[in-house]
Amino acid sequence: MPSKAPKPPALPPSVTRPDEGDGSVVAEKKAARTKPPRMYQVVMLNDDFTPMEFVVMVLQEYFRLDLEAATLIMLKIHHEGRAVCGVFSKDVAATKVELVLAAARRSGHPLQCIMEAA
Repeated sequence: MPSKAPKPPALPPSVTRPDEGDGSVVAEKKAARTKPPRMYQVVMLNDDFTPMEFVVMVLQEYFRLDLEAATLIMLKIHHEGRAVCGVFSKDVAATKVELVLAAARRSGHPLQCIMEAA
C-alpha cells in the first residue's frame, strides 16, 4: 500500500515563507563612526623656586622641544604664570604629567604640572 506524505499545514495569509520574497526586509549596515579621542593640554605652572634651566631641560626631555621653543615656553610660564606644553590624548597627557612631577621631586623642585581638557 503506497503511503502518501501528509500535507504541511497551510500558513495563514499574513505569514509568508522567506524563500517567497514577499514582504522581505533587507537591513543595511551603517558604517560605524567613531569620534576622535578627546585631547588634553599639559600645563606647567610657575613657582618662585624652580630654576629656569630645569624647566627648559624638562621641556626638552619630556616634550621633545628644541632649545628655542623650550625657552619661549619657559618665559611664558615665568611671565604669565602658566603655559601649555603640549596637547595629547588622555593617557599620554597623564603620563607626561607624572614624568614631569617625578623629575621635579627627584631634583627637589616644587614644579607643578597639570592636565586640562583641550
